[in-house]
Amino acid sequence: MRISITGPESTGKSWLARRLAEHFQTQWVPEYARKYLETIKRPYTYDDILVIAQNQFQEENFADNSDGPLFCDTDFCVTSIWCNVKYGKCHDWITTKLAENHYCLYLLCDIDLPWEYDPLREHAEMRSGLFGMYQNLLQEHNFNYRVVNGFGEERLQNAIVFIDEYLKSENKL
Repeated sequence: MRISITGPESTGKSWLARRLAEHFQTQWVPEYARKYLETIKRPYTYDDILVIAQNQFQEENFADNSDGPLFCDTDFCVTSIWCNVKYGKCHDWITTKLAENHYCLYLLCDIDLPWEYDPLREHAEMRSGLFGMYQNLLQEHNFNYRVVNGFGEERLQNAIVFIDEYLKSENKL
């Protein structure tokens, strides 16, 4: 059972994925893009986004989620939107994997957190538009998603409520 933590940059995805894994005493898969971009030591390309998506998916497949939900810090929504915003197109492999929907629940992180500068982040001025793109994409594919908002522990508790509701509805609790 995979749960995606998704949304625009600087919305607390990594923090939330890690904290949810701690709360549910299970595993999480960090965002592969950060590790990759920090090691290539050059500007990324369109093809790099495909490599990132493939490696993210591979790390999710190798993760042990036998003890509960596997929290994934990013997903194909992220790489699809990233490709389309940056290059005006997206790799067929990403589009295909996105449509296959490997996640039982998507937690879409709201843009209610203040933007934090990071040299790997690009679109502070586009947060509202990007958030709309995420919502539209999730709705277009009819994916099960909830918008998570709030600051700090409030954000964590809101996410926990959504997950508990999902688990109860699926008789997983």
